[in-house]
Amino acid sequence: MAQIRELKKRMIAVRTIQRITKTMQMIATAKFTASLQRAKATKPYTERIRALVGEVAAAAGSDFSNALMQAPSVAAKRELILVLASDRGLCGAYNGSVLRMGSKLAQAVKAKGCEAQLETAGKKAAAFFKYAKMPVAVRHQFGDKPSYAQVEALADRMMEEFTAGKFDVVHVVYMRFVSNSRQVPTTIQLLPLAAPSASGPAPSYEFSPNGGEILADLLPRSVKVSLFQAFNDAAVSEHVMRMISMKSATDNAAGLGRTIRRNYNRARQARITTELTEIVSGAAALA
Repeated sequence: MAQIRELKKRMIAVRTIQRITKTMQMIATAKFTASLQRAKATKPYTERIRALVGEVAAAAGSDFSNALMQAPSVAAKRELILVLASDRGLCGAYNGSVLRMGSKLAQAVKAKGCEAQLETAGKKAAAFFKYAKMPVAVRHQFGDKPSYAQVEALADRMMEEFTAGKFDVVHVVYMRFVSNSRQVPTTIQLLPLAAPSASGPAPSYEFSPNGGEILADLLPRSVKVSLFQAFNDAAVSEHVMRMISMKSATDNAAGLGRTIRRNYNRARQARITTELTEIVSGAAALA
């Protein structure tokens, strides 16, 4: 009897968990759809800005000079690492993959004799580095729907500190969204911007104003949209991985529920059989 009561309690608990994970799956699906639309809407603009910067810089040749594109004249001494994670868990390997990559990058920077300053976006990243006893300079909270204004302010601050010489390199560690079934933890160098490659003939442009003034506007814009795209990719990856995790949890709960119900039916049938056997044995003894 005790076993049957225990199995019944477990069935109720599993059904409750299944309803919760199913609801979380539906919420994650709705958020994933919305964030995917935002990421897809910004990606063509981001790619075109990057391409335009390379074309204009190559065409301008040595007629311009910009602190955001120039590589440091000496070896880097201080590097900034921004790690993008989530505020909530239950999203599979999303946080673990990104945080391990950020931790390894910080250790690699320190191993080569540089000072690494960590900044985080998301409560999970802040908690991870606190547990790892790695000091975090700034903890950002943008939520799972970062606005361009928030990211622009962060990018402006990074560019200001970079040009002032506070940092020699700025890295961003995030989860890059490739497809619904593939998300890749990625590290990009946000600053300094890579100089244009000399592959192929440079496009012919007539500059008005000159190339330096045009690039003075394009380069900060490229940094801002690249950082915004990283935040958008991170949000999409978080939601799709949570959606997949919750679907898997729902399916596992359904399978476990079927197993418990089967065991419950067997235990119930065994109890009925035992009771019938006792009744027949008692009647036979009285006869």
